[in-house]
Amino acid sequence: MEVKTKPLGALTDEALRHYFISLNGQKPANLYQLVLGEVEKPLFRTVLNYTKGNQSEAAEILGINRGTLRKKLKIHKL
Repeated sequence: MEVKTKPLGALTDEALRHYFISLNGQKPANLYQLVLGEVEKPLFRTVLNYTKGNQSEAAEILGINRGTLRKKLKIHKL
């Protein structure tokens, strides 16, 4: 059985459309920070799980230096 997956961009579009609908006409604020805050923690958690906790490898996959990753992990309490 073939599993079809949507591209990340399509999932993001869908999630944002649902978010705007849920606002019931209210104007969103600080959307950029909201999206980054919602995406960053699961991104780091998932990449760390993929690398079995290897921060050097995770940083390489993410395209950031290990110090930045460690800082972000501390911020997100991961």
